[in-house]
This record gives sequence, C-alpha cells and structure tokens, in this order.
Amino acid sequence: MSEPVRLEHVDYEHPDAVLLRAEQYAFGNALYADHPASANRSGSEGMDPASIVHTVVAYLGDEPVGHVCLRRMDGPMDGELELKRMFVREGHRGAGIADALLDDVEQAARATGAPRVVIHTGDRQVAALRFYERHGYTPIDVYWPYQDVTYSLCFEKRL
Repeated sequence: MSEPVRLEHVDYEHPDAVLLRAEQYAFGNALYADHPASANRSGSEGMDPASIVHTVVAYLGDEPVGHVCLRRMDGPMDGELELKRMFVREGHRGAGIADALLDDVEQAARATGAPRVVIHTGDRQVAALRFYERHGYTPIDVYWPYQDVTYSLCFEKRL
C-alpha cells in the first residue's frame, strides 16, 4: 500500500519550500533554455515574499515532493490571486499530488472571497496545460508581468 500524501501549510521561507521552488525554477530554465524569450524570463519570475498569502508543501513520509503558493498580485491586477510555483518532483508525478495541492490552494483562495485565481505557464509545459484544462482553467490574455515572455500562456478559474 502506498503512503498517502500529506500537505503542510508552511512559511514561504520554509527550507523545503525554498528547495522545491529552486527545483521548479531549474526545471523551467532547462525547458526554455533555447527559447529566445527566455532572456525575459527572470524579470517575470520574481516574487515579493510579502505578497504570498498561502504556501503548501506536499510530503510523502518526510520527503518533500510538491509545492504551490498563492500570491496577491500588484500592478494592473492589484489584489487578484495567482497560483505560483506549482511543482511536483518528477518521480512523483501522476500520483495525485498536484491534484491535492491545487485543491488546497483553491480552497485557500475561496476563503479569501476571491472571485477567481489566475496562473501563468509556458507553451512547452504540455502536462501542466492538460492538468489545468482538466481542472477547469480557461485561457485568458497574457497579463502583466509576462507579456514580454512570448511563450507565456495564462489561465483563470472562476471560484
């Protein structure tokens, strides 16, 4: 019998959250390394830790295997909520961990009274695109600060 996933709400700077975000960022860098727009990627990837309203790490036993956070946006979408750094380690994908993470963060968004959540991803993240579509996310225009990253795709889910 396989061990169930355990979700923990942690501080944004929790060591396991930091580790998984670094892995997610490295995954994205490798995936888009040869894309001309990747030069604009770093400017769109930064987040103010003060904007994070919810961070979750998924564990199997003591091993951190997945991460997602929810941030309150600023700029043209001030106050909107965005899913960030959704990531499941490669050896654990397809086991329902991403489903559990997404459910948790959507519940957190609903608890704030948000009418929707948005997410940014890239056109080479085919599994992610299928995942979000399966969970009711629909395409929207690319929003700030991702307009200069030409492989950007953005989605929303009404809560």
